[in-house]
Amino acid sequence: MPNPALALIAFCMLVTVAAALLWPRTGLAPRLRRLLLLSERVLLEDAVKHIYTCERTGRTCSLESLAGRLEVSRTRAAALLSRLTAMALVHTGGDGPTLTDEGRRTALRLVRTHRMWERYLADRTGVPASEWHDEAEHMEHALSAAEVDALDTRLGHPRWDPHGDPIPTSSGDIPPDQGIGLVSAAPGRTVEILHLEDEPREIYDALIRDGLLLGGRLDVVARTDSAVRVRSGGREWEIDTVAAGNITVQYLPPGERAETSRTTLLDAAPGETVSVTGISRACQGTQRRRLLDLGVVRNTPITPELASAAGDPVAYRIRGALIALRRTQAAWIHVERAGAHDIDGAERPVEEVA
Repeated sequence: MPNPALALIAFCMLVTVAAALLWPRTGLAPRLRRLLLLSERVLLEDAVKHIYTCERTGRTCSLESLAGRLEVSRTRAAALLSRLTAMALVHTGGDGPTLTDEGRRTALRLVRTHRMWERYLADRTGVPASEWHDEAEHMEHALSAAEVDALDTRLGHPRWDPHGDPIPTSSGDIPPDQGIGLVSAAPGRTVEILHLEDEPREIYDALIRDGLLLGGRLDVVARTDSAVRVRSGGREWEIDTVAAGNITVQYLPPGERAETSRTTLLDAAPGETVSVTGISRACQGTQRRRLLDLGVVRNTPITPELASAAGDPVAYRIRGALIALRRTQAAWIHVERAGAHDIDGAERPVEEVA
């Protein structure tokens, strides 16, 4: 005869397990179902955005390109297209899927959210540039249109994301693309970087590591079928045509050249007073705001006075106060030595330099 106590314990355990699995909203099964539905919505929205990107860049969207972009099978991609067609977001035809008016509005909302969040990360946080895209990929599916509009107001209605892409307005207006690809730039001309494409991630990270930033200047030295040779900041190097295809530039007036080199606060000798000429565009977010709050603006005199035992950080005299800056921070501050211009201490808008 079964032990009543053991039977009761077994029954209680079964009830507990069933409740954990099936309890409405908080049970494991409902949570998994919501996760699957969320994943499905994310895939549908990513598919809409891929079709929009193809239309904007003049490429034909195919089942293969969609499956590759979403990293799903062709069968799954076909099912997603069927869903989007039933939702009246996509037309399907012989030339591949195209967006309906409602589908285009959906795509622009996603693009607006993505680029606005990247602008927020660049301006208001210390998140490194290499992580902006992945963070925004997540948030574009999480923020409502009202939340994005509120963020737009908070940031002062920015027109461009930190990569140089235009941010669509709440009504869906978007400026036309400007500039030319670096691969098309004529040798002998100096160009300014307008846009760095952030996909694929590997190429974007390589461009950042190579010191390329929005507003940076490059002298185009030579161009071949495999690479573009450029010069800037006292060095000369080649950018292969695949990477150069992700860089959009504009010509500067004839006669202008990229800076051959820049003096930074790192170059200042102990006790030497130098004058600020600008802050590198590589310094963004909270780091940039801290320097500005400390009074690091154009024409501010700075004097290195005391180094730590390891040489990092160094204490600098800034506006009468001793401020400790690390080498990475000092490298962002561009300066000129006394005698190049009078140091009058007058505040002027800080210059952004590459």
